[in-house]
Amino acid sequence: MNKIILAGALAALSLQNAHAVDIKTGDWTVSVGGIVNAYYTAVSCSGDAVGGLALGAQALGCGGQGDRTTIGNGLLPNGLITSASTNSGGYDVKALIGIYNSTATDSAIGQNSVVDVRQAFFTFGNASMGTVKLGRDYGIFGANAILSDMTLMGAGAPVQATQRGRVALGHIGAGYSYLGNYGQISYSLPKSASGFGFDVGLMSPVSDTPVVSGAIYTTKSSPQLQAQVTMTGEHVKAWLGAKTQKFNGATPGIGDLTMTGLELGASWTMGDLGLLGNVQGGKALGILSDADQGDTKSKNYFVQGTYKTSDKLKLGISYGMSKNDDNTAGTRGLKSNANLTLGAYYSLNSLITLVGEAGQTRSKAFNGQTARMNGAALGGIIFF
Repeated sequence: MNKIILAGALAALSLQNAHAVDIKTGDWTVSVGGIVNAYYTAVSCSGDAVGGLALGAQALGCGGQGDRTTIGNGLLPNGLITSASTNSGGYDVKALIGIYNSTATDSAIGQNSVVDVRQAFFTFGNASMGTVKLGRDYGIFGANAILSDMTLMGAGAPVQATQRGRVALGHIGAGYSYLGNYGQISYSLPKSASGFGFDVGLMSPVSDTPVVSGAIYTTKSSPQLQAQVTMTGEHVKAWLGAKTQKFNGATPGIGDLTMTGLELGASWTMGDLGLLGNVQGGKALGILSDADQGDTKSKNYFVQGTYKTSDKLKLGISYGMSKNDDNTAGTRGLKSNANLTLGAYYSLNSLITLVGEAGQTRSKAFNGQTARMNGAALGGIIFF
């Protein structure tokens, strides 16, 4: 078994300890690896009935109950990731398919057959021209925030309405926008000795996918554009990102909408200490997906600190808030979601990490009403 850096989420996580089975046949190397995880989460909700996508309220946070327990996925799903790579005609070529599934459902006899193919793409390039990607993969905007979040190894906000049949939310909607999965044609500059990087992508345009109401926008001919500049030094990494897409009104009385988003963030590591800060702002960024709150201006704030007490144990604290600027119709009265998580992450070996987290998610309405979800998660994750 050779060490690899898994593509997509795993690549950005820099999981150098992840392993895969490599099979060499002719000029091709085929790698098979994946993720399995499970967390016991217990939550208790109290406060007012805040509307909209209120992650700390009883409707979403506790799945309609006052208290609830689930043994399901954390922020990452279970996954089987297969790739094939070679060099042909002076180009490094790679194809990858990532197939994902959830742990928890509401039935002990129903088929757990919902499969989420988040990744199916191929790349080609070399050290002089950079890399071109074609297919379905994670987005560029927001990638550094979520993939540097300590709760990616755990659960973060254990929102019950999403953990059953899918995943927990980490700080999605309470600190940063989800990076999304898009059909795309993207390009990355060659790696620079100065640490400069640039990524740009044309994404297949998406419709709004609100959870608590019907869709009101559709798409026509305008693709989504995402781009990001990064600077990497010995101890510091900084990034500046942007995205935009035109949404066409599909409901009488609803005009067209252009989503715009900007992001600025940085991470700093010195010895055993790690710090991270990220800010996003724009229009129609949404809570769980693009434009799921319609024509709403919002801001996302995320900060994190971690400290390794030993080679095996890392402790961390992270806080995030997603705040709507105006009480538009799409918010349904929701002003903000915020999540505070304390976590302990213990490397049992090079494959398994055991996790314990505790935290609180708060939702606030424009009328002053508040709701909160207290939650805890205990479990583990394996990369193979």
